[in-house]
Amino acid sequence: MMTETIRPVVIQKEAIANLMFPKTEVLNSRTEIHDRDEELSRALVLGNSEHLKVRILFEDIEGKKQVETTIWGLTAKEVILKQHVVIPINRIVSINIL
Repeated sequence: MMTETIRPVVIQKEAIANLMFPKTEVLNSRTEIHDRDEELSRALVLGNSEHLKVRILFEDIEGKKQVETTIWGLTAKEVILKQHVVIPINRIVSINIL
């Protein structure tokens, strides 16, 4: 039996404000969470200094979503994008610098 890979829905940053996010963590291990935190910090620096965009893969209540944007800020629990759009860190699966 082949496993079907569900592709994330690509959305615009402005649409994130309308999404619902569960409170649970999407990653399974402390190592993955640590690596995500490191990538977020790196993406924040590169976004602010070089205006580089990142591809953020995250999950809301409906499933995987993907957005390409610049990270403007980080709090202990949220990633801040332009126009005060936020994504809960515990819902982020991966961050890739473009």
